[in-house]
Amino acid sequence: MSQPDNPTVVVVEEGMREGMQIESADIPVEAKIELLDALSATGLRHIVVGSFVSPKWVPQMARIEDVIAGFTPRDGVTYTALALNARGVERRAQHVPPLAPPDGVGRSMLHLCDVFVQRNTARTAEDERKALPDVVAAAVAEGAREATVAVNAAWGSNWLGTFTQDQRIEALTEQRDAWTAAGVPTTGVYLGDPMSFNTPREVAAMVAWVRDNWPDVRTVHLHLHDARGAAMTSAWAALRELDSRYTLVIDASIGGMGGCPYCGNGRATKMIPTEDLVEMLRGEGIDTGIDIDALIEAAHLAERVVGHELYGHVSKAGPRPGPGRLYPMDMPLVETIESAQHFRLGPAVYAGNPAPWKRPITSEARDAVDGVSA
Repeated sequence: MSQPDNPTVVVVEEGMREGMQIESADIPVEAKIELLDALSATGLRHIVVGSFVSPKWVPQMARIEDVIAGFTPRDGVTYTALALNARGVERRAQHVPPLAPPDGVGRSMLHLCDVFVQRNTARTAEDERKALPDVVAAAVAEGAREATVAVNAAWGSNWLGTFTQDQRIEALTEQRDAWTAAGVPTTGVYLGDPMSFNTPREVAAMVAWVRDNWPDVRTVHLHLHDARGAAMTSAWAALRELDSRYTLVIDASIGGMGGCPYCGNGRATKMIPTEDLVEMLRGEGIDTGIDIDALIEAAHLAERVVGHELYGHVSKAGPRPGPGRLYPMDMPLVETIESAQHFRLGPAVYAGNPAPWKRPITSEARDAVDGVSA
């Protein structure tokens, strides 16, 4: 449970989609299934398993059907997949379950970057605006009871530069008005940042505006990329703008892997590492229900699956040690990442490292923590 002044935080795992779409297309289906099963066992409650897109342009998703057919769904976990067009939606529908059925929420999105949307979906920003009435009408026909409005490339673009809050508000309001005219209340806002233009100040300001101006909105969803290193801090800044009346959804990716190949930054785009986010939230007194130890093991598995080191911190240094897991006071010097893995692999990883102290290290403070009488 969150502390009374914090929002409920929902962590959405994007490693199987955002991560895999920028990694090698040669990763075997069996390895992807192994990672998906490991993520399912961590306590994560929301996992995006991939995307139904053209295998010509995103070959990493060519066998998403095989991944879905091969993994073991866990009770209590919501599995979803991205679809960008009608054909993708049709393909996705063939895998419900284990994928989650429609949830009664209508969704619309406008891009602020006309260049990115053309590169990513072969449509213009004007095409999106012209299609908005049809998007709303189709959702209403399917029984949408509430709506989430979204703006993508919300804070800036590698081709057009920085966008203003007024531009974000205009795009969100245009969508909200369309849903209102159809009799559907807007209860959620999604803010996407594929090109890593987020800053803590700008993200906080946008979330605060939604909070102060749209009282019916109770869910804010952040999809922040981390090419410029601000995503975690921006997510924290958003969290501080919301209280227990709200739900803050934060997309993250195991090991931080991720990136859209159409954005211009490749794997450097990255995302918030899921294990780092969960550990940060734990330190802030927000319980996500996710097992940090299992998540760390999944991060190491992800590195083996993709074949290179990933970007998280907690998987390398471990979670904050508490009672029962504090480090041995007489442990030798630790210099390498391999030796630092003692928190999960035990003292054998630093065996033989130099230990320059000439007598045992003792501490009355440590005795007190351990519950030992001096």
